[in-house]
Amino acid sequence: MSNEKSKGQQLREKLFYEPKHAADLISDEEITRADSFCEEYKSFLNRAKTEREAVKYIIEKAAKKGFVPFDRDKKYEAGDKVYLNNRGKAVILAVIGKNSLKQGVRLSAAHIDSPRLDLKPNPLYEDSELALFKTHYYGGIKKYQWATIPLSLHGVIVKKDGSSVEINIGEDENDPQFVITDLLPHLGNEQAKRTLGDGIRGEELNILIGSRPFKDDEASEKVKLNVLDILNRKYGVTEADFLSAELEAVPAFKATDIGFDRSLIGAYGHDDRVCAYPAAEAIFDIEDPLYTAVTVLTDKEEIGSEGNTGLNSSYLKYFISDLAWTQNINYHTVLSNTHCLSADVNAAFDPTFPDVSERKNASFVNKGVVITKYTGARGKSGTSDASAEYMGKIRKMLDENNIVWQTGELGKVDAGGGGTVAMFLAALDIDVVDLGVPVLSMHAPFEVISKLDLYMAYRAFKTFFEEK
Repeated sequence: MSNEKSKGQQLREKLFYEPKHAADLISDEEITRADSFCEEYKSFLNRAKTEREAVKYIIEKAAKKGFVPFDRDKKYEAGDKVYLNNRGKAVILAVIGKNSLKQGVRLSAAHIDSPRLDLKPNPLYEDSELALFKTHYYGGIKKYQWATIPLSLHGVIVKKDGSSVEINIGEDENDPQFVITDLLPHLGNEQAKRTLGDGIRGEELNILIGSRPFKDDEASEKVKLNVLDILNRKYGVTEADFLSAELEAVPAFKATDIGFDRSLIGAYGHDDRVCAYPAAEAIFDIEDPLYTAVTVLTDKEEIGSEGNTGLNSSYLKYFISDLAWTQNINYHTVLSNTHCLSADVNAAFDPTFPDVSERKNASFVNKGVVITKYTGARGKSGTSDASAEYMGKIRKMLDENNIVWQTGELGKVDAGGGGTVAMFLAALDIDVVDLGVPVLSMHAPFEVISKLDLYMAYRAFKTFFEEK
């Protein structure tokens, strides 16, 4: 039997667009490098479950890599490495390039916040001799997914005297953890009549934190008092200090390999730390780039990028302006000549729930990093739509460097939709397109990604920064 391909087969390979499994396109050695790269990523996920912790982790690593705080009054040379810490909840990293800033920068932008449960300003109460926290969920979640899973508590409390206390309870194996309770099936008949989205309501996301009373026959709310006594003895806080606190309840799960072949990673917070991590690692690993390289890791994307640590504010624009100032250049010129990869995830095709996706335009696990030309909802509302010219430029870069990639939309046209920070970058007259990692179970307390896709994201960002 002939092994030669027919004319039709040859023509098909030449003309058809058929993304392939990354493992079929790269060497065993590169697969090993990908697996190794992902080990440190898992450590990052375990240490950085909030935006504050991610900034702390990134700055610690940046300092070890030679990055120093940015000073707008200093003149920088090619190869200099700087960072800007925005209020402990967003960070900008930059490596000064050989070219003048008039030619723009090479910018990657990812977000480091994830869906979670925030404590209300006055959260602590006692009911039926149980102590609980009231919460207000942050970002798009399926509320029922957050009941009966172990939770940890992270954040900061600013006390009346202005001093602050960092909180991280539930991650160490010796720590207590917390939980939201749910009804048993035997008594859940009325609850079962609710819609799925209403199965657990926002005001029912109450976190169980204690049940043992303070030993005083005269006191009231003795369980609540006992909890406050524990917190006061350990952290020096009172109930009023919750009014000036940012405390976030997140899943206590550790990042772990998924599958017999260990090809996947399951964890909380892949969206969007699975893009933030390779974008940061890429800028850490470059030396003397031609174009100035900038990575911004931002906050508040899950609630519309508002606030002074979100990318809808002006802090990135101000940084570029100050950077331009060091070379006596108008920052508008820098922005207009800047190229950007908006580093954000896409929803991976799920064969269990195929109806929300259109296969020919969906992204798939293990088929490489995904380029998302636009997101938005229905008629492309609330999105940036990358130009054909810029899509062609990024496509050429990926192909020429043997980076496995695919394209994808965020579900069927009328199935829903979503947004990223790309539209805020485009509003600055920047050429931008979304490039990131496909995610299964996105916005769930435990999401899943492919190791090979993550590694291809790292290679894409590094190649982008090293453009000649």
